Amino acid sequence: MDIGGLLNYGTWFLIMASIYTILTLALNIQWGLTGLFNLGIAGFFAVGAYTSAILCAPPHHAFIGGFGMPIVVGVIAAMVASSIVAFIIGIITVRLRTDYLAIASIGVAEIIRLALKNEEWLTNGVRGIPGIPGLFHGNATLTAITLVVFVAITYFLVERSRISPWGRILRAQRENEQGTIAAGKDTNRFRLESFVVGSALMGLAGAFYAHYIGFITPKAFMPLFGTFLVWVMLIVGGSGNTLGALIGGFAIWLLWSGTQLLTGILPAGMATQVGAVRILLVGVLLQVVLLLRPQGLLPEKQVALIPKRSKPNRD
Repeated sequence: MDIGGLLNYGTWFLIMASIYTILTLALNIQWGLTGLFNLGIAGFFAVGAYTSAILCAPPHHAFIGGFGMPIVVGVIAAMVASSIVAFIIGIITVRLRTDYLAIASIGVAEIIRLALKNEEWLTNGVRGIPGIPGLFHGNATLTAITLVVFVAITYFLVERSRISPWGRILRAQRENEQGTIAAGKDTNRFRLESFVVGSALMGLAGAFYAHYIGFITPKAFMPLFGTFLVWVMLIVGGSGNTLGALIGGFAIWLLWSGTQLLTGILPAGMATQVGAVRILLVGVLLQVVLLLRPQGLLPEKQVALIPKRSKPNRD
């Protein structure tokens, strides 16, 4: 591979890894801090992508939308739309626990995907939305730099939230909900806030994905790519650890994208099996991490929920 090819691959890697790392940091708020078992990541990812695409793409005769708005408007609208959807869903499902919430959230994500697939008047169905404008007129280098900056900002905000009073309450209700209720905290409200904030970041990642790819269809938001891969990133990196989520996002995407090189190595008859091999490798890595380091590469930092009292001065 020549130098130009390596640079193109590096730019593509930074962009896609950044998008998935934002998703992982968002999931870390919901699961890592709050204990919300959200398996509907792909749904909020898709809402953000389609919202920004509909607002920013040029007019099209086949579906409503194509308002040609600035990308900034589309990105903000993507976060707002994902927040609204999360709020409506959260009011109903956030009271559920673990496996019940998982079943409900993955069902909601499939409803969203099927709605995007069948409501052709709005989303153009399986034909997708073409002509989505790219950041900086498609300049990949500036796009990569921008997304890395957004990852840094997201990391900072999530980490500050983790050590803030709000984050301490989220972790307190995750560990001992009854004790948190006894302390006078409305745990349902804090769970709903965590669900909405995390989903807004997922919508942000969806908007960036749409503007980078330039063409989206419902197939791009299958659970394998929009949910399973993000969960692997968080589990491998370290659930509850913001830095672990960041490292997990980049590391797993490096593994996932690196396996594409198998296409040129395997015999022609086996090239079609690369997809299955990639899933197998990620699954094996996940099992190894769960067996050797069940808390991930970087376990959650244990911060005292109640500050220690200073010892009295006896002088």
